[in-house]
Amino acid sequence: YTAGVVLPGHVASCRYYHRTLEAKKLVEIGFTRLGHRMTMARMQKLYKLPTETSLRGLRPMTAEDVPAAHALLVDYLSKFKLSVVFDVDEFRHWLLPRKGVVSSFVNVSPEGEVTDFCSYYHLHSTVLGHEKHSTLFAAYSFYNVARTVDLTELMRDCLILAKNEGHDVFNALNLMENDRFLEELKFGMGDGNLQYYVYNWLCPTMNHDDVALVLL
Repeated sequence: YTAGVVLPGHVASCRYYHRTLEAKKLVEIGFTRLGHRMTMARMQKLYKLPTETSLRGLRPMTAEDVPAAHALLVDYLSKFKLSVVFDVDEFRHWLLPRKGVVSSFVNVSPEGEVTDFCSYYHLHSTVLGHEKHSTLFAAYSFYNVARTVDLTELMRDCLILAKNEGHDVFNALNLMENDRFLEELKFGMGDGNLQYYVYNWLCPTMNHDDVALVLL
């Protein structure tokens, strides 16, 4: 399980990072603010994304893609010290796209092979007492595998897809290999850590990039 507070026996500590998608709304609701000498127009330009993805084979995952995408993810997760072990049915349950719940995409080669995978889950928040906005639409990085493309390129496309789905912010923990894209894609560091705990298991402490477990 995970918690924001530090309790005895945590095995790892990860930090959330936030990538602005809708700058004006995030400033209006107080999620972020304009920095020193930063104007709204400049901030919107800073975080602007293309409307189209760059990977030509990237598309929403379908039920037919599940076996290949499952094999791709399981192989990738096996190199980390703390990871989930999905069977095919669990992978299908957690990662097959469901509107308003989870979005998953596969990159497919010209030969039809699933070569790369990215996903995010939807977790929205109510905005209280605001005359214009009532909901903060947030996407959270889930599991991503870049086998034939650069991870940063894959995640840039993931940001575009999330924005096109109407999200205001894209959040990611600095686990797995996420450190590779956070700075280049203009993620800002959050103000708190997420502690990982295991129940009734003796487990040594590890670095944040040894963790490959995202808990909803």
